[in-house]
Amino acid sequence: MAFLKIENVKISGISACVPKQIEDNASCSFFDDDGLKNFVATTGIERRRKSDNNVCTSDLCVSAAETLISNLCWIKEDISIVVFVTQTPDYILPATSSIIQQRLGLGKDCYTLDVSLGCSGWVYGMSVISTLMMNITPHKAKALLLVGDTPSKMVSPNDKSTYPLFGDAGTVTALEYKPDAEPIFFSMNSDGSGYNAIMINDGGYRNLVSLSSLDEVERGEGIVSNNLQVMLDGMNVFSFGIREAPKSVNGLIERFNLDKDKIDYFTFHQANLFMNEQIRKKLKLPPEKVPYSLKEFGNTSSASIPLTMITELQKDMSNNKLQHIACGFGVGLSWGSMYFTTDHIVCPPLIEM
Repeated sequence: MAFLKIENVKISGISACVPKQIEDNASCSFFDDDGLKNFVATTGIERRRKSDNNVCTSDLCVSAAETLISNLCWIKEDISIVVFVTQTPDYILPATSSIIQQRLGLGKDCYTLDVSLGCSGWVYGMSVISTLMMNITPHKAKALLLVGDTPSKMVSPNDKSTYPLFGDAGTVTALEYKPDAEPIFFSMNSDGSGYNAIMINDGGYRNLVSLSSLDEVERGEGIVSNNLQVMLDGMNVFSFGIREAPKSVNGLIERFNLDKDKIDYFTFHQANLFMNEQIRKKLKLPPEKVPYSLKEFGNTSSASIPLTMITELQKDMSNNKLQHIACGFGVGLSWGSMYFTTDHIVCPPLIEM
């Protein structure tokens, strides 16, 4: 494990935005009544948010950012770093973070960076942006971490293994340089040997787009997709998640001598209910300390941890000082855990667009 300790960086606020359009899994043609009941019992997902074709991840994140900046009463010229974490950018090039800098009206001296990560994206993004903030000069930094995905654009409507799982969301985490801030701790891992467990085969530069990329292939019962859509090896991902996520959390706790009983909330990537419950039970955590947003939003990829915090913990985070552990795990394969505190932070209600 790669361990990091970050000092003098404070989380000031979190916001989240989702599309208005709700898609209920009861409307999926590949489920009969019993199949739907089994799916919901296993995954916990009843419905998801789906963006229109003209709405990108950056649109959801920019909407969340504008609201959060306003609620924090920040001066935009003071924002010196923007990191955008997604696997659904606006373009192959240029980087979307530069476009976001312009859309938000931030100064030209703003440092911008795109990071291509999915399920572990918020934890990795927090490690990147907080490390940058520790070293920026002068130490008066304000920064925005924009994290989100629109996976509904990447899945086949004829694939029962992916289509009813994924929903769209964008989030923003606002951070400030504060000399008295409590430390943030990280435990980070990756294993590229599992790169094909969650994958879009074509469209990059290893396998360019061709006419055959659009050919629909039957990959199993009820699983039909083309090579520009997500392929998911569910059993391997499940085994990976329940093996590595508990080890990551325990490693973080042991390395930094954290008191597990004093952690108020453990927020995990919202993979599916069965997997996450296995992780919770392995860690011997009480249900009330492990929030879920799966029922209403599904698996929102990189956005799932901050989205869950906004939808399930908003009032508590706004009114109290809390200790958290977050753990993201999935595509890459990539995973990481993070310990942090929130202290009466700004948390606007969930935004819809």
